[in-house]
Amino acid sequence: MALPKIYVIFGVLIALIVMGGIGYLILQPPVPLVQNVGFSSDTLTPNADGESDIVVFSYSLARSATISLQFQNENGEIFIFRDKQRRVGGDYNVNFSGVVDGYIREGDLNFDALPFEATVERRLMPDGVYQWTFVAENESDGVKTFQGTLVIKDGDPELPLITAFEVSSELFTPNQDGIRDRIRVNVFLEKEADLAVYLEDANGARTYLPERLLGREPGEEGNHEYDYDGGVDDGFEPPEDGTYQLVAVAQDDEGQRVVATRTIKIEDGGLPQVEIYPQSVGATVCFGTLPWDDRYYTDADTIGEKISQPEGSCSSLSRLQIQQGDLLTFHLTVRNYGRTPIRTQGPFSGTVYEFEQLPNTLGYPQSDGAFRIGIYCDSAIIDHPWRWGLGTVDQLTEVYDPQLNDTFYYLEPGKSVVVWGAIRMTTIIPAQNPQDCSASLIHEGVSIDPFQLRIGVRSIEIIPTEMKINDQPESPPAPEPPFG
Repeated sequence: MALPKIYVIFGVLIALIVMGGIGYLILQPPVPLVQNVGFSSDTLTPNADGESDIVVFSYSLARSATISLQFQNENGEIFIFRDKQRRVGGDYNVNFSGVVDGYIREGDLNFDALPFEATVERRLMPDGVYQWTFVAENESDGVKTFQGTLVIKDGDPELPLITAFEVSSELFTPNQDGIRDRIRVNVFLEKEADLAVYLEDANGARTYLPERLLGREPGEEGNHEYDYDGGVDDGFEPPEDGTYQLVAVAQDDEGQRVVATRTIKIEDGGLPQVEIYPQSVGATVCFGTLPWDDRYYTDADTIGEKISQPEGSCSSLSRLQIQQGDLLTFHLTVRNYGRTPIRTQGPFSGTVYEFEQLPNTLGYPQSDGAFRIGIYCDSAIIDHPWRWGLGTVDQLTEVYDPQLNDTFYYLEPGKSVVVWGAIRMTTIIPAQNPQDCSASLIHEGVSIDPFQLRIGVRSIEIIPTEMKINDQPESPPAPEPPFG
């Protein structure tokens, strides 16, 4: 009985596959998993002199495998160069300088005694005779092992040790408030090496710190200083708040690498963004007058009475007249439109200055990083001699710093406050009467934003004591007609 055609076709296909497989094996037998294993030279002198500093280790894989390469010296010590790393099939050539995974030997620096974490990540093997062992393995081929000898001599085993790694503060608040705005890092390097210092976040993103060049070249043996402000001084947003690793890495010419780490924390970081905000009605800065009263007098030893917050809209007159000895008042609004708190300091709203007084006269010297409103008039002896804090104490967040044993005041993000105060105008300089007066938002010890400088300029005329406002001086006599 004849077989069905389908069975005949199926049988022919099977026969062809078998014959093809046999032919392939005859023409191209199975290739060993590993071939051409070995070093380009059996001697290595790793001292960065440009001669025999590197040998090349080569091998070929016919198929994917996991490979390892280690060394054993005459004392039985094991040094790892590659440990069970996955490789696909192909030809490989690896430069080897005698540097392997980091290790600690007897007589080394006591890393546990250092006040920071330190690790030897890569280190040169000591001079000696080594047996190297290369292992490749996969499921189909099993384990394949190859061995040989390598001699290391004239090596430079001195490690690029980091024996000092100091940071000015483990709490970092980069917001230009003058309190822990920057960190200063000191690193002592025992051997010339490439040195880098950076912040690393939880995701491994790095921010490198710039080195301060103080007469020592980068990487030179000795002390190195780094200074970091979070980028805020250049107008950049600092890294986000959180915990970071501060890392110092030293790597010498032989490839030995030592890593030191510390932990720091960033809080309240951000660019300060604050402005004099326009009034709902009238001018941005409202100037006015009040009669003088002795109860307003204030100095470092006397707390005078404060004036009440002026009310009403600003005068539309271009020139404001004030009786000599009375008060020139002002009020304006300040808004924090950023995402970081703004530090300020007194004297606070309502304080009255004598014309010749300065903030330090009242017990409030300049504090770098604080924002204050300053009033400037053409007759002032110095720039913005009269200054006020933003708002009143009850409108601000009070923060006590136990480390500095000081209390600081902050205007929180999104908040607006009214600032007001007065100056007793007792001095008349004829050449500057009338004079222009204006307000500025001052970031003390940092800068004055050009858009916050000399806001609300107003012409102010001081009327002498012997005259009354709106009085006109007597007209001088008419000149006699010329002779003839």
